[in-house]
Amino acid sequence: MKFLKSAVVMLISFNIAIFILQFIFGNAFTNQGVLLSSDVWIRPWTLITSMFLHSSIFHLVFNMYVLLIFGSLLESKIGTKRFLLIYFVSGILAGIVSTFFYPAVLGASGAIMGVMGVIIIIMPDLKVLFFFAIPMPLWVASLVIVLIDVVGIFVPSGIANIAHLAGLAVGLLYGLTLRKEKKIYHKKFSSKRHLQDEDIDEYFKSGRI
Repeated sequence: MKFLKSAVVMLISFNIAIFILQFIFGNAFTNQGVLLSSDVWIRPWTLITSMFLHSSIFHLVFNMYVLLIFGSLLESKIGTKRFLLIYFVSGILAGIVSTFFYPAVLGASGAIMGVMGVIIIIMPDLKVLFFFAIPMPLWVASLVIVLIDVVGIFVPSGIANIAHLAGLAVGLLYGLTLRKEKKIYHKKFSSKRHLQDEDIDEYFKSGRI
C-alpha cells in the first residue's frame, strides 16, 4: 500500500499517461505544454507542463527508470513533502535557466538531476552501476555525468545539457542544506534525548520527533 501512495509512483504514472496523450494527439498536444523561451513569461505554466512531456519513448523510459531508482530512495530518506519540493523546484529553475540557451525544452531531466544532486550529498558513497555495467561510488559517477553534460554544451546534440546542470546544482545546494540541518539537529537534541538515527530520519520525513 505504501508503494501505491508513493509520490514517485504517481509522477511516473502521470508522465506515462501524458506520453500516451502525446502519442495519440501528436504535436498538437505537445506544443500546448512545451517550454518555449520566446513566451515563457506569457505562458509561465509551461515551466511545469514541460516537465511531463518527452520527445521519445527512450527519453521517457530512461528518465522514469532513473526517477524510480533514485527518486524512491530519496523519498524514503527525506519524506514525500521534501521530495516533491526538490523535484519541482529543480525542474522549474532548470527550465528558467534553459530559456536563456535553448528555444524549446521538454522533459523531466532537470527535476531528476535535482533529485540526484541531493542523493550525491547525503549518500555520496552509494554504489551504482554506471551505464548498467561499471560499479562505482555515486559521487564518481556524478563527476562523469557532469563532464558529459559540460562537453555536450560545446557539442550540441539536441539535449538541454545546461538544464541538467542547473537542476543538479539546485539539488546539491538543497542536499548541503539538509546535511547542515541534520548536524545542527543532532548536536542540539541527541545528547539530551539520546536520539537514534531512526529518530533523526523520522524528523526529516515528517518534522516530528
